[in-house]
Amino acid sequence: MSYELRLKELGIELPAAPKPVANYVPVVRVGDLLFLSGVLPSKEGQLVMAGKLGADVSIEQGVAAARLAVLNALAIVKAEAGSLDRVKRIVKMVGHIASAPGFTDQPQVLNGASDLLVAVFGETGRHARVAVGAAELPRQAPIEIELIVQVS
Repeated sequence: MSYELRLKELGIELPAAPKPVANYVPVVRVGDLLFLSGVLPSKEGQLVMAGKLGADVSIEQGVAAARLAVLNALAIVKAEAGSLDRVKRIVKMVGHIASAPGFTDQPQVLNGASDLLVAVFGETGRHARVAVGAAELPRQAPIEIELIVQVS
């Protein structure tokens, strides 16, 4: 099945690929692997929420932020590869979650991104991952996601 069609079936429209806000590139291709820079939960260049999980941001809001960040990441993949149908495997995801002291539900927050990848790509979307707490993230974002994606 086409991953592009699967997105439509799920009622999901990819945003425009976010532009870098500093001196870096959004993705580096090495052979058949795409290494994405950290991606924030933003729309049209604006962060949609700020704060830390366990203080200013609820787990439900964090899950939504993770979902939006991974949609932005997929927009970068599509821009680089030409189509999501060229994805052979979501290899690895790293999620940095801005966390208040004592907050330990980082994996639950990152499930917002992981669940979306599996919904879109099926077994191809199952990935290795790391979910870590961070004291602070750029622009006070609640989450930042990195992906490694194999493409054809």
